[in-house]
Amino acid sequence: MNLSTQTKAFALLLSVGLFAGCSTTGETMDEGGAGTGSDVSAIDQEGGSTVYGGGDEGGVSSSGLTDEEKQAAEEQAKQAALREITTFYFDFDTSEIKPEAREVLVAHAKYLASHPQQDVRLEGHADERGTKEYNLALGERRANAVKRFLIVNGASRGQIETVSYGEEKPAVMGSNESAWAQNRRVELVFK
Repeated sequence: MNLSTQTKAFALLLSVGLFAGCSTTGETMDEGGAGTGSDVSAIDQEGGSTVYGGGDEGGVSSSGLTDEEKQAAEEQAKQAALREITTFYFDFDTSEIKPEAREVLVAHAKYLASHPQQDVRLEGHADERGTKEYNLALGERRANAVKRFLIVNGASRGQIETVSYGEEKPAVMGSNESAWAQNRRVELVFK
């Protein structure tokens, strides 16, 4: 198959252009890692970062935040992360809130206190051991324990509804300690 001279010349020019486009510019890097003559910096000298920059200074920079604002933003992010946890587990035959759940419940209480229009339903559950009546009462005691904790920490009584399902809605099917432990719980359902 013969290629025309024009096609060969075009292919040669394309190859040279591709090679030239992939080669380095020959600029040396300074200590900061930016090429000489560059007017773009990813991080300013105070440690803040610029989201959008340019000559018009229209960007948003984290270096403009005070230490108090940074700390408040970090605390707000931490509280939001804690509120992602909405299921709280209990030991066998008890309605005592575990110590590791307290910080998360305080975050939920603060959120409810600062958002009075927000309502939550506390669903109490128990494992399959015991009678249906006993497990309904145990689920109710667990939900009420969480309700009292939320109210003491700032939530309004009118924002909280409790319901007990006892053993009727297991999270995990099974008759072993692992399944039972996951079924002894209170779930927060925000409405």
